[in-house]
Amino acid sequence: MSHHIVEAADLEYSYPDGTPALKGVSFRIEHGESVGIVGANGAGKSTLLMHLNGCLLAGKGTVRVGDFPVTGQTLPQVRRSVGTVFQDPDDQLFMPTVEEDVAFGPLNMHLPPAEVESRVSASLESVNALHLRKRPPYKLSGGEKRAAAIATALSMSPDILVMDEPTSGLDPRARRKLIGLLAGFMHTKIIASHDLDMIYALCGRTIVLHEGRVAADGPTASILANHDLLAGCGLELPLSLQGCPVCANIKKAE
Repeated sequence: MSHHIVEAADLEYSYPDGTPALKGVSFRIEHGESVGIVGANGAGKSTLLMHLNGCLLAGKGTVRVGDFPVTGQTLPQVRRSVGTVFQDPDDQLFMPTVEEDVAFGPLNMHLPPAEVESRVSASLESVNALHLRKRPPYKLSGGEKRAAAIATALSMSPDILVMDEPTSGLDPRARRKLIGLLAGFMHTKIIASHDLDMIYALCGRTIVLHEGRVAADGPTASILANHDLLAGCGLELPLSLQGCPVCANIKKAE
């Protein structure tokens, strides 16, 4: 299933002011993998994700999604394969109602009205948001906006789901529901986040970015348990791996 594959080769990108953001990033993600992208602020996570759907185009090197290099000419094909959920849901919710936002992509694919309606209902139902379909996005809570934004991506039936900080701003219950939803998405997932516990729960593989380069790429269980690696990249162990501070203090006292 080559259409599910994502590959970057020696990817470089600099911001308009000349500041380098990505410096020779290379990786290959196969069909069905769940991959976490982690790193400190400014490591290049969001910039990298924006190359995967063509919001940014490579300065040097290449990005490939399935059978297509990501170029200005291939954006329609790439964006049919890649469903993107941006860090700020307000960046992708712009229609008068939630259902119109979710229908926007399928309508632009010129699907029949019955198919559009089916996709809207199924996508909203999958994120437990059917009750929001007539609501204006600006009146939603942060968690409701996040659910609606995810539904807009799912309505395109993507082969690859790319998410930037999906748990940002969610309360604990909404976060748990989102993790459960993403665990059920069986195609390729690429998730950039500071929420290392979420990455630990969902992603079998993790890529660590540090100052625009790949500092490590391997099994999540090994990567996120490596204190020295994480510390060198401005990160800390996931809370679930840090142990109980009370117990640690008792042991020190003994």
